[in-house]
Amino acid sequence: MKRFDIKPHSAMLALALAASPALYAQEGATNTGLYMGISAGESTAKIDNARIPQSLLGTGFTTDALTIDQKGTGYKAFLGFPMSPNWAVETGYFDLGRFGFDASTTPAGTLAGSLRIKGLNLDLVGTLPITDRWSLLGRVGAAYAQTKGTFSGTGAAAVTPTATSKRETNYKYGLGTQYAFTPALTLRLEGERYRVNDSVGQRANVDLVSLGLVYRFGGAAPASKSAYAPYVAPAAEPVYTPPPVVAQAPVVTPAPAVVPVVPPQPAPKPWVKVKLEADSLFGFDQDNLQADGKQALDKLLLELKDVNDEAIQVTGHTDRLGSKAYNDKLSMRRAEAVRNYLVQVGGMPAAKVTAIGVGSTQPETQSSDCKGMKASQALITCLRVDRRVDVEVTGSQQQR
Repeated sequence: MKRFDIKPHSAMLALALAASPALYAQEGATNTGLYMGISAGESTAKIDNARIPQSLLGTGFTTDALTIDQKGTGYKAFLGFPMSPNWAVETGYFDLGRFGFDASTTPAGTLAGSLRIKGLNLDLVGTLPITDRWSLLGRVGAAYAQTKGTFSGTGAAAVTPTATSKRETNYKYGLGTQYAFTPALTLRLEGERYRVNDSVGQRANVDLVSLGLVYRFGGAAPASKSAYAPYVAPAAEPVYTPPPVVAQAPVVTPAPAVVPVVPPQPAPKPWVKVKLEADSLFGFDQDNLQADGKQALDKLLLELKDVNDEAIQVTGHTDRLGSKAYNDKLSMRRAEAVRNYLVQVGGMPAAKVTAIGVGSTQPETQSSDCKGMKASQALITCLRVDRRVDVEVTGSQQQR
């Protein structure tokens, strides 16, 4: 019988072409954070192994004893392509393990067989945040699986063929939960069901319960965004200079006392607000400053060298997407990250710098500007100005 082997590069190309419309939706989005992961666990096959000997042996045989091994060890490796804060496309390779049976027959003979199932998958994955670190997830997709069977017999139980191979695309689905130790590293627990062909003409289910790690790469901000609103110092206050005193001829009456004219002191400088786009300071859904964000803060610190600052307030904002509790915490963490940079790197007095997070309560956009509540590509882009960190400085210009 002809053997069939999966060609990974050809199958992956087909899956990539199928996924291209979904991946194209990422262009211009704020979330460019590719992630990768690997999981392993126990697999359980729901295969009608009792039927397999009969299908191979044909009529005229009876099974005296049958031992079935329906447990195996499976693993998978995958790549994820986020489309929005709560949706992603995942593609990867899976190996569901090996399953087998041993049977004795009448007329006298023995029969043994094993099945190995592996392939490629393409899934749509949705996540539901419960807290800022813990979330639930669900998936549905397609599995392109190859099932290879090997069979051997002794005595009257001669086997023809001794090997089978079937490739077929079927559905798969699953549920799970995950916990983020850091913005980059996540622990994931999942249960999945794969629909496969058992290589002798019937379909079967294989369940995989796995535990794995996911590593998320930070998304780089698009080059077209401006991360820094330049600080403009106010014009210097005019200094009053008294007119020159013209000498006069002495008079008999004593000259009046000359009152010195004191130039007015410059008024304290009002609050100066600098807006920094959160998408450029941080990776998507993260609170660690990235290289572009640090450059923007370094520029701000350089501008503030000539300011006698009295107080600095850092305010974190988010857009309206996501839950209130999650947005409040994310905006606070980002404000604290900027505050820590100003204090630890910029040398600002810690007592003068405060940080607050207001979530989505102070948007720059109007309700009529960005319509909808579903996290689509257009809505995420429209709400970009709402995702920001404001730095407000009060003080006076230093005299040179």
